Amino acid sequence: MKIGIAGFPGSGKTTILNALTGLHADVGLGASASGKPNLGMIKVPDARVDELAKIFSPKKVTYAEIAFVDFPDPPAEKRRLDEKVITQMREVDALAHVVRAFDDPAQTAPEPLADLESFKTELVIADLAIVERRVERLAKEKGKERERDLLDRIRGELDAGREIRRMTLSAEEEASLSGYGFLTLKPRLVVLNLGEGDLAGGVPAAIAASLDAEALQAVVISGKVEMELAELDPADRKSFEADLGLSESARDRFIQASYRLMSLMSFLTAGEDEVRAWTIRRGDSAVRAAGKIHSDIARGFIRAEVIPYDDFIAHGSEAKCRAAGKLRLEGKDYVVADGDVVHFRFNV
Repeated sequence: MKIGIAGFPGSGKTTILNALTGLHADVGLGASASGKPNLGMIKVPDARVDELAKIFSPKKVTYAEIAFVDFPDPPAEKRRLDEKVITQMREVDALAHVVRAFDDPAQTAPEPLADLESFKTELVIADLAIVERRVERLAKEKGKERERDLLDRIRGELDAGREIRRMTLSAEEEASLSGYGFLTLKPRLVVLNLGEGDLAGGVPAAIAASLDAEALQAVVISGKVEMELAELDPADRKSFEADLGLSESARDRFIQASYRLMSLMSFLTAGEDEVRAWTIRRGDSAVRAAGKIHSDIARGFIRAEVIPYDDFIAHGSEAKCRAAGKLRLEGKDYVVADGDVVHFRFNV
């Protein structure tokens, strides 16, 4: 999963990246003047992987990962996104919009509501430009009436300032739009970057109302504070987080919010060679999960041998689960459950 960290200059995007990943990328206005994005990666903590690793003592333990792209600040006006950044944004799976809600002597007072509205407007305008170019080309082609009709519907929504993700689309229509890279179709998480003293208060009421109206989810982070916390050893970090009224780190809160936003979960594979978590969407079938490991496994799918995680831990081995009747044989259409320990049988 690749998430783009986006926002206007001074919002604290790179500070948030550092807080989430433990990187030490340069922060502050003008820090991204090179025009190159900062890249980071985090492993998704999973106690289930840890427990299975204790049982198997594998050669390798692999956690799910989230890759981050911290887009450079636009060189022009404060509340604009330039074409280069927009192009980079189209290549990620989801957007994390960092909104400044902290005081900074080097900047004017924060205006989070204005930033939310301006950012949405920039995404709408960028998508509208794509629609108009494509519709213009379709006018010269025959046999593309369904695509033209869909784009006409989308253009009407965008002209009204509404995002594509709010539209009711069939699975077929969504699939047909996958190649466009529409920004307003991507899942978007708002990261409200607060000052240290405001953390305990959560999302202010006016901002919460705006987010509700746009069907957006938010996670509250104090980037500067949590960037410093990320550099402490775990014991000291927990102590300071408790003092701030935080039960979890910025990384853990962000991961949980991202998984909810994108309806993600993990299934597990386990053996002496490797214990691994694989990220899929809730509702994915066994054959789609198999394809996550390798396309050959999906192509030659025979069956999935499935043990629910809790049953595996209770019995301690695949053999004991089989003897207790806890191992199930499932076909291609089986909907994989979060935490399923799966072994795929296939033939190619």
